Amino acid sequence: MGRIKIQAKGTCVMFDAALRAELVPTGRLRVSLNMANPVLAHSHTVADKPAGVTIDLSRELGRRLGVELDFLQWKSPGESVLALARGLADVGYLAVDPQRAEQVQFTAPYVQIEACYMVCTNSRLQEQLEVDRPGVEVLVIETSAYDLYLTRNLQHASIVRLPSSEVVLQTLLRDTTGRSVAAGIKQALLAQAQRVGGLRLLGGHFMAIRQAMVLPRNIGMKARVAVEAFLAEMVSSGFVAESLSRHQIAGVAVIDPRGHNSFGSS
Repeated sequence: MGRIKIQAKGTCVMFDAALRAELVPTGRLRVSLNMANPVLAHSHTVADKPAGVTIDLSRELGRRLGVELDFLQWKSPGESVLALARGLADVGYLAVDPQRAEQVQFTAPYVQIEACYMVCTNSRLQEQLEVDRPGVEVLVIETSAYDLYLTRNLQHASIVRLPSSEVVLQTLLRDTTGRSVAAGIKQALLAQAQRVGGLRLLGGHFMAIRQAMVLPRNIGMKARVAVEAFLAEMVSSGFVAESLSRHQIAGVAVIDPRGHNSFGSS
């Protein structure tokens, strides 16, 4: 069988038949989507779902591999990880995390987003440093990157794990003690605050979330290198930044996976 060429500026990444068979064992590219991340797997401008930068990247990868795609949509990042770990998916898009790396493998990161805290307007909490105290309950989406991070780093506050962002929001709104704090992706929290009212974000961010493409653990080094080369091209060519802009996703830093330069998305 012939080779499939990925054309890039100044490079020519080759996907031969062996690599294609390793990356796409069923003949269809099965994409594991974490729909709990509205920055990467939702769009403000496209009615059809799924939509977003991860969907755009997947379609381009599928086009260059010459295969059709199946989008597997999951409500939580944990489900997305399990799909890859169990061989149900061929590629995914998740935050880099050492605990997840025990089940899957990550490319170099290509975008960075921020995780912040949100409280009700009348909350006594004014700063991030006040969150990690006895009696404070931090509400998170279970198995999210910030859940894993806060589990490792919070020493005094307790963590309440919930199934979705909407449940996190409703739990926060029902709190009458002023002790609850919602943790989440900045853009998602801002959207909720604008939609519902009576909410405010604490200044700054407690975590920089570096997002990468994800592959099953059994994918070999050559196949992983080819995927990383594809991803680097998508960054350097402006594909990722243009996709974010087209879907009206702001506040995301685009990172060159090769570590040479970074680009901003406004």
